[in-house]
Amino acid sequence: MSETPNEAQPKPLRVLAAMSGGVDSAVAAARAVDAGHDVTGVHLALSANPQSFRTGARGCCTVEDSRDAQRAADVIGIPYYVWDLADRFREDVVDDFVAEYAAGRTPNPCLRCNEKIKFAALLDKALALGFDAVCTGHYAAVVTAPDGTRELHRASDPDKDQSYVLGVLDERQLAHAMFPLGDTRTTKGDIRAEAERRGLAVARKPDSHDICFIADGDTQGFLAKRLGTEEGAIVDQHGERVGTHSGAYGFTIGQRKGLRLGVPADDGKPRYVLDISPVNNTVTVGPAEALDVTAITAIRPRWCGAPPRGPAAYTAQLRAHGEDVPVTAELRDGELRVAFTAPVRGVAPGQAVVLYDGTRVVGSATIATTDSGAARTPVTV
Repeated sequence: MSETPNEAQPKPLRVLAAMSGGVDSAVAAARAVDAGHDVTGVHLALSANPQSFRTGARGCCTVEDSRDAQRAADVIGIPYYVWDLADRFREDVVDDFVAEYAAGRTPNPCLRCNEKIKFAALLDKALALGFDAVCTGHYAAVVTAPDGTRELHRASDPDKDQSYVLGVLDERQLAHAMFPLGDTRTTKGDIRAEAERRGLAVARKPDSHDICFIADGDTQGFLAKRLGTEEGAIVDQHGERVGTHSGAYGFTIGQRKGLRLGVPADDGKPRYVLDISPVNNTVTVGPAEALDVTAITAIRPRWCGAPPRGPAAYTAQLRAHGEDVPVTAELRDGELRVAFTAPVRGVAPGQAVVLYDGTRVVGSATIATTDSGAARTPVTV
């Protein structure tokens, strides 16, 4: 089987390399050139005011990052452009992020960016301009199945695998996706060493962290500026008030720190966020065991190929760096029903569940409700 779309082609491809200004995307672009493709680099300007996004090397949305991408393209010897997608990014990623938190859900903006920006807006524009594929520095692999369809698989290096945040890609998008870093078992140190050998100044640049559009990393402060503050109650499982907060959107399911509870638990054990109700601005807390989830219902499924037929056994990943857990899943009335073989914790509406069949990504969906057997009010999506 082929691990990139180019191997099935009789001639080199015209490739648009998305260059964030980091080491991964720079090496990916260089490898695409080494493979004989006609490569053009592009940096996505995702902020109308880049200085308001992360400064230094922590993000991917700054003027500095654009300049780093430019220097890398010059060293590699490829044309380089900057495309302004700030309005689209604000509408599809930032505004969606704020709206999800306001509704009591916990979104993943990286998945939304891959779905709406890098493999929708960017890919559509690339295809319209005559490019054959979009290349990124993600650690994942696209393989061609015996029937000619494209499949998304985990990266060869499980420690760097990023297939979870790519689980929103459909087969059409996968047919035009290229991930040169996903098919070699190399560590981040190996990638940095390769960048050093190639003379790329980003070889020593730190990785980006957190959410790129939150300048200081303070998610609660970012949301407060957009949603305002409103005092509400923190209650225990019996409805007794145990604390006060300034906005329910500032919490996530499973959160333990920063609760500032005025009334200790009877057993003295820590308490965790169990439920967030934006309707009455109430946060419910309780013991760790009340976080156990045995099943979920997920909506808006996206399939990396054919959807599952009937109930079947898979593994599921519930967060970007989470472990695989065995599940039984089936598609019913357009919704994905997932049952865990053993209870899991820290599952929140708004998160993505990504199904795997071995290393192959089956698809993803957005968690709408959870079933724990406890008396908790489900979040309405």
